[in-house]
Amino acid sequence: MSVGIVMLVHTALGRAVQVARHWARAGCPIVIHVDKKVPTQAFEAFREQLIDDPLIRFSKRHRCEWGSWGLVAATQDACELMLAANKDVRHVYLASGSCLPLRPVEELKDYLASRSNVDFIESATTADVPWTVGGLDEERFTMWFPFSWRNQRYLFDKFVEFQRRLGLERRIPDGITPHMGSQWWCLTRQTLSAILQDPRRPKYDRYFKSVWIPDESYFQTLARLYSTNIESRSLTLSKFDFQGKPHIFYDDHLKLLRRSDCFVARKIWPHAERLYDAFLGDRTGEANRMEPNPGKIDRIFAKAVERRTRGRAGLYMQSRWPNYGWENGVSAGKYSVFQGFAELFTEFEPWLSRATGVQVHGHIFAPDRAHFAGGQRVLNGALSDNAALRDYNPRSFLTNLIWNTRGERQCFQYGPHDNPKINWHFARDPNAQISVISGAWAVPLFKSNRDFADLRTEAAALQKIEARMLDELRHPDAKAQTRIWTMAEFIEAPMEPLQLLIDEIGQKPSRRLAEAPRLEDLTGFGQFLQNLKNQGMHPHLMGDFPVEPAPRHGQRPARKPYLVKK
Repeated sequence: MSVGIVMLVHTALGRAVQVARHWARAGCPIVIHVDKKVPTQAFEAFREQLIDDPLIRFSKRHRCEWGSWGLVAATQDACELMLAANKDVRHVYLASGSCLPLRPVEELKDYLASRSNVDFIESATTADVPWTVGGLDEERFTMWFPFSWRNQRYLFDKFVEFQRRLGLERRIPDGITPHMGSQWWCLTRQTLSAILQDPRRPKYDRYFKSVWIPDESYFQTLARLYSTNIESRSLTLSKFDFQGKPHIFYDDHLKLLRRSDCFVARKIWPHAERLYDAFLGDRTGEANRMEPNPGKIDRIFAKAVERRTRGRAGLYMQSRWPNYGWENGVSAGKYSVFQGFAELFTEFEPWLSRATGVQVHGHIFAPDRAHFAGGQRVLNGALSDNAALRDYNPRSFLTNLIWNTRGERQCFQYGPHDNPKINWHFARDPNAQISVISGAWAVPLFKSNRDFADLRTEAAALQKIEARMLDELRHPDAKAQTRIWTMAEFIEAPMEPLQLLIDEIGQKPSRRLAEAPRLEDLTGFGQFLQNLKNQGMHPHLMGDFPVEPAPRHGQRPARKPYLVKK
């Protein structure tokens, strides 16, 4: 008994020569199909290198595009030639030019000899497989696909849409249930000849010519009609990423491939010298009677896919960057945003730094530059304070800041004067702790002693910006931990919210605040707001702020005398 190898070759012809010689040295008859897209001169040179070996034959050439009928037609012709020319072949193994035998060929022969009536072909119905990629499961068998998905994508999509809109459906031939699976199979002579010699083959061929990706369904479906013993698995190790593209094996995958105990692997990088030397070299004395088990390395591939699709929290990469919502955590660590505190309290930043022991920045999204702590111009990771660089992509500026300083909580100021584009990014980040004293931006205006008409115009603009910011922070999809106080309610009892914020930052052991930040002098601020109202601007974000001067924290207004009549 012998094992016949059918090779589908379209590229890396030099490697295909090496692999074909390897199979032939082990006594395996080989039929090679070379894609018609390969130039005639290159094909003839390739054929010339192998024509001297009586075990190697070449089949009729077909043009093979991905997902097209040409791949099935090429396989049919090659298999017919294999069966006709080699009467002793009892199993036919389908491989590609980029496949590489991982174990001695004698082991494959012995393995198949002990399973002489077993067909190894992955074959499952669309309802039973979770790995189809592209949105076409049952529809690939009930629609027409005359256009190439790769080369005529627009026409492909439009024709699918057209069929869906009109409710067009093809009839599946009687007697078959469509199945899908890996293209790389190993079938017994009995099953393969039954498929190729079936009198209903023209009918089946006409149907599958218009199926999408027929090379993954033609033999997988028809084998179910004739096989008496199917093992729904492939003896070829082939792994696919989350987009349905095959993983390519390189030199550093040598140990991984050996661990799989599989007979053949695809897809091998043509320049993987170490792999070809290791697996095609002299392996006399090696003995591995283990059952092929690609599951041994599934965990490694699953972890690689997860790293590619999810990555590390707060760290972006090319495969996820263009896709909104694909990030694994918006940022790499927790941080605190203070809005209105630096305006309401004198020297708030140094006070917060002393109280918490963390790095406290100023307004890092200010119009002029990023005000880093201590007046630094460049922060960890060569992060510049240049406003133009920062505003080119403020989201990346923030995520880089948090990533570059991970392990150390960052606190910074923010307000309606700053770049508003980053506010929604704050709002949707579960790592953000946002504390807002709404309307506090009016305190610097009050103390600026500028022309009142200019102040009124600026106040109206800032209030509009902050109102939009607060709407984003209150959005149902916002995930940040947000606390919002009006200025009026905050200054009534500021110590309680300050203590709460210090405890949440939690860099030092929790204790009661011994030092409070100094509140700005707000004498006349209420009248300032009233003046804005009198001139047509309604400052509502400050809350119900009294016109009379607000009492200083810790002072209680004197009680009014009253009389009690007897």
